[in-house]
Amino acid sequence: MATYSGGLTGAAQPPTDLASPADLASSADLASPAVRTRRLVRGFGERAVLKGIDLDLAPGEFTALLGRSGSGKSTLLRAVARLDHGVEGTGELVVPDRVSLSFQDSRLLPWLRVLDNVVLGLRGPGVRERGLTALEEVGLAGRDRSWPHELSGGEQQRAALARALVHDPELLLADEPFGALDALTRIRMHGLLRELYERHRPAVLLVTHDVDEAVELADRVLVLEDGLISLDITVDLPTPRSRRDPRFQEYRDALLAALGVTTPSAPPYASPKEKSRVPHA
Repeated sequence: MATYSGGLTGAAQPPTDLASPADLASSADLASPAVRTRRLVRGFGERAVLKGIDLDLAPGEFTALLGRSGSGKSTLLRAVARLDHGVEGTGELVVPDRVSLSFQDSRLLPWLRVLDNVVLGLRGPGVRERGLTALEEVGLAGRDRSWPHELSGGEQQRAALARALVHDPELLLADEPFGALDALTRIRMHGLLRELYERHRPAVLLVTHDVDEAVELADRVLVLEDGLISLDITVDLPTPRSRRDPRFQEYRDALLAALGVTTPSAPPYASPKEKSRVPHA
């Protein structure tokens, strides 16, 4: 685990009342979080984006993060990914040492073959074998010598997942990884991601705008509103999940209401700042 300040700038230096690194490490060992934030603040100029986020993600927990545009989802993800150097902010942030990222764009390097993209950055014996195993896991066995442009959009995302998981991450951060795919390909990718998660069991933080995707994939769903977590729901449904399940619809309605979208079966959400749990049927 690593305590991370984010390379913060300007007047927003880490406050003096934060625990020491030794205290944070001891606290992290006791609670064993995959991610821990306390009073996490991030902003750009005079605009505060994250306004004091307190969050624990357990090892092996699959969490989805929803929120309207501008709510701070990407800012939170970049902070956890340790990619917000130079951003103004304060707070405590503890993250694992091994973190992998997956984006909406596969970000495969066009001048490298698929296998070379997957194992990029790996060193030591057995690298090629690890890469081939990862490609087989995502259904791309035999495509190791292909160029990225020879793959379909869905295949490129599969290669990107292989690249993320070949590093055996403790935490996988996924920023709308299926947003650019067609509907049928997204359905297939949902099943693949959940299968890979069950096999490797990293902690996952998935940023998405798709409420159905969040309920289908995640075991916990957070709603970010105005820089704070307004809703925290545990999704207690067996996998694979069916959107025809009445309880799936209950979770969906609760999340839509928290996002300000009312449906015939979901009244307007009354307490956006209160942590909530959907009652089990």
